[in-house]
Amino acid sequence: MNYYTDLLAQVAEKKIVPVVKLDRAADAKPLGEALCQGGLPVAEVTFRTDAAEESIQIMKKEFPEMMVGAGTIVNVEQAKRAQGAGASFLVSPGISRSVVEFALDNKLPIFPGTCTPSEVMIAMEYQLPLVKFFPAKQYGGLDTIKALAAPFPSMKFMPTGGINASNILDFLAFNKIVACGGSWMVKDSLITSGDFAEITRLTAEAVSLVSK
Repeated sequence: MNYYTDLLAQVAEKKIVPVVKLDRAADAKPLGEALCQGGLPVAEVTFRTDAAEESIQIMKKEFPEMMVGAGTIVNVEQAKRAQGAGASFLVSPGISRSVVEFALDNKLPIFPGTCTPSEVMIAMEYQLPLVKFFPAKQYGGLDTIKALAAPFPSMKFMPTGGINASNILDFLAFNKIVACGGSWMVKDSLITSGDFAEITRLTAEAVSLVSK
């Protein structure tokens, strides 16, 4: 699974995956530019809006150096649309066998959401190297991840949900956590108001924080 290993290495290097919700595809280019200028050329564009598909296409075209994935993938139909848009990886809020199997059949890395031992075991059946832990804050955060990591020493985690500048270093200090998903540098309010300069500033601040 070299295609998986390569992408995993890139995610681990970046340490942060910005989780983006775009209501307007017109915001995709300035947002991609803001993330790249801030030193974080990666985005998980959530399929919670009708603009997701086109937004991924725009980012991939305008910023070929970016890793652009599709998030909130809850069924195979969405996974197919994300693949068609050029998504580099898929992220799900939970684990769906049909979505995981589609991703693996199409050599598309997938990070399914898990928060229980049973869900981690399902991911292990498919030999997935990394799972999303979501929603991290509500399911016990770092303590729960450490407890889950004990019986599953080969599994790596990407916590998402409630991660911000004040706690990300605590998560990243645990060696089973590859990266964290977060939206504090790409808040809905900043995107809708067009404050991409602030997004660039917050992104650069986040990159500096995790690079220390």
